Amino acid sequence: MDLLNRAIIANPPTLIRDGGVIAPGYHAELDELRNLSQHADHYLTELEQREKAATGIANLKVNYNRVHGYYIEISRLNADKTPAHYRRKQTLKGAERYITEELKAFEDKVLSAREKSLSFEKALYEQLLEILGAAVPVLQHCAAALAELDVLVNFAERADSLNLTAPVLSQQPGIHIEAGRHPVVEQVSELPFVANDLKLSDQRRMLIITGPNMGGKSTYMRQAALIVILAHIGCYVPAQAATIGPVDKIFTRIGASDDLASGRSTFMVEMSETANILNNATANSLVLMDEIGRGTSTFDGLSLAWACASHLAKQVKAFTLFATHYFELTTLADEHKAIHNVHLDAIEHGDKIIFLHTVKDGPASQSYGLQVAALAGVPCAVIDQAKAKLQQLENHAYLTQQAETGVNQLDLFSTNACHPAVCLLEQSHPDELSPRQALALVYRLKGMVE
Repeated sequence: MDLLNRAIIANPPTLIRDGGVIAPGYHAELDELRNLSQHADHYLTELEQREKAATGIANLKVNYNRVHGYYIEISRLNADKTPAHYRRKQTLKGAERYITEELKAFEDKVLSAREKSLSFEKALYEQLLEILGAAVPVLQHCAAALAELDVLVNFAERADSLNLTAPVLSQQPGIHIEAGRHPVVEQVSELPFVANDLKLSDQRRMLIITGPNMGGKSTYMRQAALIVILAHIGCYVPAQAATIGPVDKIFTRIGASDDLASGRSTFMVEMSETANILNNATANSLVLMDEIGRGTSTFDGLSLAWACASHLAKQVKAFTLFATHYFELTTLADEHKAIHNVHLDAIEHGDKIIFLHTVKDGPASQSYGLQVAALAGVPCAVIDQAKAKLQQLENHAYLTQQAETGVNQLDLFSTNACHPAVCLLEQSHPDELSPRQALALVYRLKGMVE
């Protein structure tokens, strides 16, 4: 192993054919060959100084060209000072060129030093491989132990630095997370991260998640998947407590992307990923579905989202987080006992919206789409026009429902129809409203019945 320690790799990315693999100091002969090929200029300068001092010829030169090789050049004026051991090599008009035994020996060495050093280095490398070959099992065991130690030390450091908690891996199906956090978002966000609970079990296999854009739906879903992954790889998790049951796969349908080169639109990619989930998820899978059906018409998208959610809940029975802006999907909880509604909370303050990022039971009261658009910088004139159109659409939907069901406008609380005002009242939480919000609600209700 002493030989191995001394043959430390000098430049790991270097190829053996290019040389430089064996570190300097490992073998004296290799070092000499390298010095000859890499530092010939230094030797020539040193030789020139020595010969000048020995002969007393101030303009003596030691040089090299590719035709005649190395030589010592002395001007005709100093020819009488030429030492006897100098052998004439070439005569010029104003100078004579000589060579000595020392310079000839150096020439022979340096011209072949590069090839010799590469050949010698390859032989040393092959010798080193033979030594290593006998120790491969020991080295592999050592490398595996170091890799495992590296991972565990990293896990320990992260657990301590990021306030992570040891999860409990259970054989009982379900995912129970108390005060879960997103390990990346909480590190990059300038605001304090709002932790949320998650409970999935045999009686609670699907959560229909509603709430405004930017309210935290995607973060809530992704942190759940990350916590499950971290728990299963043996790492502590960003939560106050976590009990994770068997999870065989994690499927996600999040974000928008296309594959135009292959002729697949954004919606086609979305449907392909959805098909993969519906065909391959099991009862032990964790499924994240975000905004299914938004890439086509409203009724097509709503129908597809409804059918996908129903299939996951009734046939596949996977643990599912299903985020949507289709509020019609919240009625699935009335049809299947394993489906529950939750929403990301937000409040209005004047014309602005404040995201609370808190997960609460039940569906959201509204989508806050216009408020988010205003927050993004959409011109006020466009927002005002959108508000007017929204009011028109809501009134039209109510009148259409009246015509189809024959419900009188005075029958606001009829069980056969749900006026938008009644729906809004049912979704409101009076105890949570500020005086200003209550007044705004009254004006909104008044506009619905006029």
